[in-house]
Amino acid sequence: MTQTHFDVIIVGAGLSGIGAAYHLQEKCPGKSYTILEGRDAIGGTWDLFRYPGIRSDSDMHTLGYIFKPWKERKAIADGPSILKYVRETAEENGIDQHIRYNHLVEQADWNSETAMWALTTRDATTGELRHLSCNFLYMCSGYYSYKGGYRPDFPGEENFEGQIVHPQHWPEDLDYKDRNVVVIGSGATSVTLVPEMAKKAKHVTMLQRSPTYIVSRPAEDSFANGLRKWLPEKWAYGITRWRNILFQMFFFSKSRKDPDKVKGKIIDMAKDELGPGHDVDRHFTPSYNPWDQRLCLVPDGDLFQSLKDGTSSIVTDHIERFTKTGIELKSGESLDADIVVSATGLELVFLGGVELTLDGRPVDVSTLHGYRGVMFEDLPNLVSTFGYTNASWTLKADLTADFVTKLLKHMEQGGHDSVVPKVEAPLADEPWLDFSSGYVKRAMDRFPKQGDRTPWRLHQNYIKDIFLLRHAKFDDGVLVFRKAERQPKTVASKPEASVAAE
Repeated sequence: MTQTHFDVIIVGAGLSGIGAAYHLQEKCPGKSYTILEGRDAIGGTWDLFRYPGIRSDSDMHTLGYIFKPWKERKAIADGPSILKYVRETAEENGIDQHIRYNHLVEQADWNSETAMWALTTRDATTGELRHLSCNFLYMCSGYYSYKGGYRPDFPGEENFEGQIVHPQHWPEDLDYKDRNVVVIGSGATSVTLVPEMAKKAKHVTMLQRSPTYIVSRPAEDSFANGLRKWLPEKWAYGITRWRNILFQMFFFSKSRKDPDKVKGKIIDMAKDELGPGHDVDRHFTPSYNPWDQRLCLVPDGDLFQSLKDGTSSIVTDHIERFTKTGIELKSGESLDADIVVSATGLELVFLGGVELTLDGRPVDVSTLHGYRGVMFEDLPNLVSTFGYTNASWTLKADLTADFVTKLLKHMEQGGHDSVVPKVEAPLADEPWLDFSSGYVKRAMDRFPKQGDRTPWRLHQNYIKDIFLLRHAKFDDGVLVFRKAERQPKTVASKPEASVAAE
């Protein structure tokens, strides 16, 4: 009989889910678990996105796992290299044997009497419904919808005789050689696509409504590569990791305390990269302060080089309408295009869009407050991984895993079956993310809130979170631990490794 009940169910086999499984195996080896993956492959973001040039926008010494050194020379790594790293982690530790693919989690209901989550999943290939249960639900599904990205309707696009594509669903057979390409957007995806597509295209134009802060950084970390010649791999990785963490924290703090000075420095760097003849004030000077939105990282200044070479260009304007041959702008200028790439952002969803109920009653997650950035008021035995917006995602993912394993041990030692954060005194509602990016602002009314005091704050600070998560104290007057009112019936099972290929 196939196992249907687990101590822990992890949702998502991407960077977060594979890391979560590693920590769980290492620190809670007696706990049974499975990973439910809605797609047919490991990797999450790094398997889903296939557009040209896809790469990290964080250095791999902080985006990599704390337990597995990044060994490649390039610190700003391409997508296939990151996917290989995630898959290696899963295979080396036997985590791949615990994954159930094509399991789309649609609904999760908490049973207060048995202290269990009952999950309903749908087979992504056959549509068949399956039912599983667990004592603890560990969400590692990211924060955006895998169904599709944000794609606005453009006036007159039905008249366009070329092709419009979105980077989240890149056509494998898209031929852009010697074609005119317009990339709409100014975020991380756009600044990646433009120089890469410019290598083959006739010309690539990045069309932006407003500028973004763009910073060049060497693709290879000479400090890290030098250390590896003299120190053991783990030592070199650890030193580089902390060096990069502290530099990032210093830079973020400086941006908040003296935004005008940091803004001026970033713009001066862009001027140095581009040289004379480029309108930096118009195309590279945002109206907001640094880190009000995420900065865009370009390895070895590849975007700037492409602009200098003339293989690409930037236009800052608004779309009036699409025409047969391209795009007419508000200014009256027209852009010829054979292909238009709508790099217009993501659609954010909370917990992968899973419908939550408590004893059959629907939960409106937008009314909840987050606890330490990983749990939520009135939601028992549920933790979600949500990475940093001002640093690497995996830094927070590793700390969240520390919190989960420590919490599971605490519950086992105390004979507790459930734990739930409870709000004792009224909290002021603040957005889950204080970020001005369009894709964030469009979705925040559907996300939980954060409060005005610890532990209801969502910190963007790695060192603070070390104390709040890795060294968590659970007797804080907020977490409520309970014993189940009745014990569930024993569930027949067989080892998860033997069912992974089903």
